[in-house]
Amino acid sequence: MIKKKIIIFIWLSVLFVFSARLVLNSEPADKQCPEREWVIRPVATYSIVAHDRQTGELGVAVQSHWFSVGSIVPWAEAGIGAVATQSFVDPSYGALGLELMRAGKTAGEALKGLLQADRTPEVRQVAMVDASGKVAVHTGKNCIAEAGHYVGDGFSCQANMMLKNTVWEAMARAYQGTKGELADRLLAALEAAEREGGDIRGKQSAALLVVKGKSSGVWWQDRKYDLRVEDHPQPLEELKRLLTIAKAYNHMNQGDEYLTQNKVEEALREYTRAMELYRGNPEMIFWPAVTLAATGRVKESLPLFRQVFAMDKNWALLLQRLPAVGQFPKDKKLMKQILEELPKN
Repeated sequence: MIKKKIIIFIWLSVLFVFSARLVLNSEPADKQCPEREWVIRPVATYSIVAHDRQTGELGVAVQSHWFSVGSIVPWAEAGIGAVATQSFVDPSYGALGLELMRAGKTAGEALKGLLQADRTPEVRQVAMVDASGKVAVHTGKNCIAEAGHYVGDGFSCQANMMLKNTVWEAMARAYQGTKGELADRLLAALEAAEREGGDIRGKQSAALLVVKGKSSGVWWQDRKYDLRVEDHPQPLEELKRLLTIAKAYNHMNQGDEYLTQNKVEEALREYTRAMELYRGNPEMIFWPAVTLAATGRVKESLPLFRQVFAMDKNWALLLQRLPAVGQFPKDKKLMKQILEELPKN
């Protein structure tokens, strides 16, 4: 019985290898069916890649009349570069582009090498920026009009299948004329594109990806913003809303970090900023209240507890669970004082 199973396994392995070789040695898809490349629908898109010279941050922002554009167009890695690959999208431009820049190639060298290896570069639109701010962009001659790009200092705006050929320049003006962090300027560029007419077919999804200037070696810690709107009637408005929330949570996370270092005042400043950005969210109110009460500033904490308990009484239940895990003082008198802020009805 065992011998029979071994023979079957060997035959299946041989069949697998043989099938793989048939695929690898077969004619390229475009030679089997010359029109195949053209029946794949293009991701009509406007996007921006950019490098912030002050912070070193790298980012990509994109909007399209295509579902889940954020899953294929934007690529970025801290300390390495950022890529937007669109039109007749080949996601390998993102993965391989970053790999080449990681190996020491400039954005221009990486893009040139990938275009030379591409059978159909004329249908691609790709932009790259490396960690030194060098930019490279390609708009193939067969990208659907209106298509073009604008290269500036440390950034590139590109678009295809637009209503008007003024979109990419409008994006550049907005990016250069907007103050704030990199994410704000990237979003401003997208909003300018939409005001200029945007995608000739309309809008559906959007994404924003910003990474830190230096790599920590842990990619998920290096992503400052990684936001996607997969399908929405107003994707940019939704993306802007998500960015505001993400900023608030970044302040909360920084507050938590300060708290672990026993920097209470710094933590409270971060928590306060989070509350200001995302008003009405009980999470943003509860944890600052906990911090105030736990550090002896009970009087300041009570109005916050009152506010959050009025939103949902379950926050009081959560508070009572914290002392058991060392997240709040085991002080029955203090707990009773805070719980008196629960709504009476």
